[in-house]
Amino acid sequence: MKSKLSIVLFSMNIFLFFSCSAINLKPTAKDVFISNDNPKGCKHLGEVIGKQGDFFTGGWTSNDTLVKGAMNDLKNQAAEMGGNYIQLLSSSSGHTSGKYGGSQTDVTLMGNVFKCDKAD
Repeated sequence: MKSKLSIVLFSMNIFLFFSCSAINLKPTAKDVFISNDNPKGCKHLGEVIGKQGDFFTGGWTSNDTLVKGAMNDLKNQAAEMGGNYIQLLSSSSGHTSGKYGGSQTDVTLMGNVFKCDKAD
């Protein structure tokens, strides 16, 4: 009985550890730039939505990690589309409320993806 409980507790700790970390930034997305500005002379490739967190793991994840993960998700998607510039259009976050206050549970970012020529 003791070993089953140990396995369950160990599994829960591993799950919480990995669910509370930010989405990794892929190497191909490291040069993707995010701004509120509309770039001039760039080709529009489409829209992307980056997300991090949910109702279960979000309460265990720091606000910084939620934002960083959502930004990394946005950049990864833009890079997959061949883009190198994101015009950030909107951001939102979900919250829970409770007896002792609430916590941020998720972050969602939306942006336009562009392919811009790099200045030499």
